Amino acid sequence: MARIRCITEMGMGVDVHGRDATKAAKRAVSDAIRHSSLGFFRMVGKTPQDMLVDVTVAVPNPEAVDTDAVAKELPYGTVTVTAVKGGLEIPAEAGSDAIIIANAAVLVHLDDGK
Repeated sequence: MARIRCITEMGMGVDVHGRDATKAAKRAVSDAIRHSSLGFFRMVGKTPQDMLVDVTVAVPNPEAVDTDAVAKELPYGTVTVTAVKGGLEIPAEAGSDAIIIANAAVLVHLDDGK
């Protein structure tokens, strides 16, 4: 099976209160796909379920990301989510809270059947 990348989308998500890396990651993925409507599948003999979707989310604390919850943001395909160190944490002035910013890259591949 040869995977052919068909789509690359990027997004950003923010959790303003609570330091919730999963919430920020889910919002980043939602941002990445929000403006996409993919209608080429029939033209290449595929369905949306044939997509192989690789998601990378970057947050300050990748171990805090529930990757299964993030995967549910994608409505179709076989989804793999990887959390890596990145993003941004902006401490509150009082120091008891922070804003978490996540970045997401959503890569969609199709099997070329070879």
